[in-house]
Amino acid sequence: MASVKLTNVEKVYDNKVVAVHDFNLDIKDKEFIVFVGPSGCGKSTTLRMIAGLEEISSGTVEIDGEVVNDLQPKDRDIAMVFQNYALYPHMTVYDNIAFSLRLKKVPEDQIYEKVTWAAEILGITDYLLRKPRALSGGQRQRVAIGRAMVRNSKVFLMDEPLSNLDAKLRNQMRAEIILLRQRLDTTFIYVTHDQTEAMTLGDRIVIMKDGYVNQIGTPQEVFNKPVNLFVAGFIGMPVMNFFDHCKLLLEDGKYYAEIRGVKFLLGDFQQKALHQNGAKPCDIVAGIRPQHVTVGEGELTAQIEVSEMMGSEYNIHARTDKDEVVMLIPTVDLTTDVSMGKTINFTTRPHLIQLFDRETGNNIIWYDAESAANNAPVCKRYDF
Repeated sequence: MASVKLTNVEKVYDNKVVAVHDFNLDIKDKEFIVFVGPSGCGKSTTLRMIAGLEEISSGTVEIDGEVVNDLQPKDRDIAMVFQNYALYPHMTVYDNIAFSLRLKKVPEDQIYEKVTWAAEILGITDYLLRKPRALSGGQRQRVAIGRAMVRNSKVFLMDEPLSNLDAKLRNQMRAEIILLRQRLDTTFIYVTHDQTEAMTLGDRIVIMKDGYVNQIGTPQEVFNKPVNLFVAGFIGMPVMNFFDHCKLLLEDGKYYAEIRGVKFLLGDFQQKALHQNGAKPCDIVAGIRPQHVTVGEGELTAQIEVSEMMGSEYNIHARTDKDEVVMLIPTVDLTTDVSMGKTINFTTRPHLIQLFDRETGNNIIWYDAESAANNAPVCKRYDF
């Protein structure tokens, strides 16, 4: 087991394209960290620099306190699972899993013990004598994971391991990775573009865009305290509703969010944070998550364009005179007709409204400019 530390890590290619900008992160021993972001954001490049498969342009990578910039991948004591499985087609499952152990001249009796141990955990014991072509995608991915497991490495790296699987298999394998993490009790670094994987797997999530880290935090922090419009729109399903051309008002010492002419008195926590920050009245983008919308009451109105009954909840797509609004309403709470074409009233609880500066896109409450300038996690911490 090991900690991993990245300090001012950058990747600049020969054509001067900067793939990763000044990446800083401390990963604790046995922590499960997820790098997430859209394609091309630098998450896989960062993982490959940790693995030694990409040269580091500047900065340092430490594994268990040792700088590994100049070490070959085989000398870093890491195990990696790739997106495309990377199995040897002419070898059996057993031989694929045993391959790295045989390179290290491990005795055959120990190899047998390790391979059968991994196969039993992953549920592939019955397939050990088969070739990869005789396996399904999910079974091949289990073999790839098994090959990494037997190495007993300090750090376990996974580069979008589930992206080639269908939705049902992804859900199944995601659950198996959670169980695997509990059994191996090692440090995991996991790359994905799927925010559902990030939210369900990670102890902490690193959200990247265009080579920059936008926010580092627990799943709860990045969902409830997004530091900017990008994070707010990337994390959460369905995505957050954004209302442009809104206002932050200060009247008689109290802060209000004005959305489409309706004033919402912000909650106690927001009041304290805004006063502490010395926030001035300004134009804002207001953010409301679909899960936080209440229909059948309030002064905001919208016309329903699509109403999807999902069993336990309705997924409603509606439109105001200026905005598209998505609402996720539990069936048991619904007392209003939400048929297509109906005009409904809706509202939200004021303390759940997110407030974004219209010029910078930063969250007025949660963004910490000083931390961002020092390349630290940018989510503010309040004592109250």
